[in-house]
Amino acid sequence: MTEVLVLYYSVGGSVRRMAELIADGVERVPGAAARLRTVPRVSTGIGASAPAIPESGPPYCELGDLEECAGLALGSPTRFGNMAAPLKHFLDGTSLLWQSGALAGKPACLFTSTASLHGGQEATLLSMMLPLFHHGMLVLGIPYTHPELNSTRAGGTPYGPSHFAGIGDDLPISDDERALCVAQGRRLAEISVRLSSPSSGE
Repeated sequence: MTEVLVLYYSVGGSVRRMAELIADGVERVPGAAARLRTVPRVSTGIGASAPAIPESGPPYCELGDLEECAGLALGSPTRFGNMAAPLKHFLDGTSLLWQSGALAGKPACLFTSTASLHGGQEATLLSMMLPLFHHGMLVLGIPYTHPELNSTRAGGTPYGPSHFAGIGDDLPISDDERALCVAQGRRLAEISVRLSSPSSGE
């Protein structure tokens, strides 16, 4: 079974729901399985402020999860056009994987949610790509062969799935946003399975 890591940070629940949809898309691909993981909050002193084990939901991600995965979906709410500090804090601790090249050649994709429709969705997705490029990962977007990219009136970008959650983080994920999340999960899983098969030469 080819495991795809769906790693996210969520506060109000929108990014978590997107992660679950992407995981659903992953598991629609024969031979692929999704591994959901999150990261703890950080304090103003930048140290982790959450308990070692989450009270509910997926476990916290460890470096081994990244090393073992065949592909990565990375999700965060927008913070001034960038990923949230807890996810950045986790990625800043992956230098050992960078030194060993453990993630080089693995496919990856990004997803995000914003409180306002023009609240930095594309800037966040683009900025989240940077550490993945440094790791040598193969970053995937969503092609315009998916009609939802043209029909959406909420989130959805060629750089990755996005969601317009509203100021109260209470807007449901639209049908178009949902379809793009599932499509991205499927695309990531299909490529992960293909690259990890013995016949691929990888």
